[in-house]
Amino acid sequence: MAVKQISKDIYLINTLHWERRLFDELIPLPEGTTYNAYLIKGKEKVALIDSTDTLKVEEFFNDLKYLEVERIDYIISNHAEQDHSGAIPAVLDKYRDAKVVTNEKCAELLITHLQIPRERIMIINENDTLNIGGKTLRFIMTPWVHWPETQTTLLEEEKIAFTCDFFGAHLATTDFITEGSPEVYNSAKRYYAEIMAPFRNIIPKNIEKIVNFNPKMICPSHGPIYSNPQLIIDAYKEWSSDRVKNLALLVYVSMHHSTEKAVRILEQKLVDYGVQAKVMSLTSADIGEMAMNLVDAATLILATPTVLGSAHPNALSAALLANLLRPKTKFLAVVNSYGWGGKTLEDLKNIMTNFKGELLEPVTFKGLPDKEAEEKLNNLAKIIAGKHRELNLI
Repeated sequence: MAVKQISKDIYLINTLHWERRLFDELIPLPEGTTYNAYLIKGKEKVALIDSTDTLKVEEFFNDLKYLEVERIDYIISNHAEQDHSGAIPAVLDKYRDAKVVTNEKCAELLITHLQIPRERIMIINENDTLNIGGKTLRFIMTPWVHWPETQTTLLEEEKIAFTCDFFGAHLATTDFITEGSPEVYNSAKRYYAEIMAPFRNIIPKNIEKIVNFNPKMICPSHGPIYSNPQLIIDAYKEWSSDRVKNLALLVYVSMHHSTEKAVRILEQKLVDYGVQAKVMSLTSADIGEMAMNLVDAATLILATPTVLGSAHPNALSAALLANLLRPKTKFLAVVNSYGWGGKTLEDLKNIMTNFKGELLEPVTFKGLPDKEAEEKLNNLAKIIAGKHRELNLI
């Protein structure tokens, strides 16, 4: 239970999920998460912006009870995903006069996923407003951050932007309002990398809509509120840009140390040529950390043995994840140790269909890396360093 007044007649209802460690049965949550809803009391009407996860409905109602909420006229649904819409059916059941306010695309998803009656939904469009008495809510469409129906609600009088997943962070904390800290920055970057990165070409247009509003406060639906919006706006501009860093992300899996030996050789050669290397073992790596590094890395190197004629399943999984995230990485290389043959290179290439950068010459060798393999690894490191210099990264 965590409720905090953030301005006159405006309350954060923050459902803290300290113990949650996995989201969508995929995304690691090392710091837990929150589901943020916002209650706004106008002189005439009461509006609730978003709700909470289906796992936390009872706790959410305890928060409404704590705030002594006797009426809710409007439930603004910025995004239909269940971690924000999960309590809406129960809220509609308790507050019989309440209407869900959202756009047509979101309405269709709410009907599909939560079976909300269409007659309880009020459809709004771009730049429509809703006056609840001394407080004006304006709605703008911010699609693909990270679903197609996502919208942002703007409170005009107080210059507050309620952005739902946009600018969010999976971080359970009672430091509800932040001016910025390394912890918040890292959590926001992880969140961007895992969830927003595939849509980075669309994100700048949505950033511009928020910038044009000139908010004094950004209130996302995960993680802390930003009292200094420029901090997270500038971060998103950087992350969604085409700029990369002098970083080679080297992810690997090794069964009998042959691939690992090659990785260690390549790691040193990259350092020798002035390239910063980040090495991650796919048997123990946090995929969120991998995603974060892909936000910055100019080069991705996949190192794998051949198993049953193809890449190790962990390498195939990493390639699939990287492909889905659509990173701005400029160069891709494969290091492959094999026993007698297979289609490792072909299978990895077929997975990485979204990669738009340059595919470098692979390094393949049989068994342990010999002198010839060491020379190939040295040449790969030299080529990568040259590519980074061409981009003025070194």
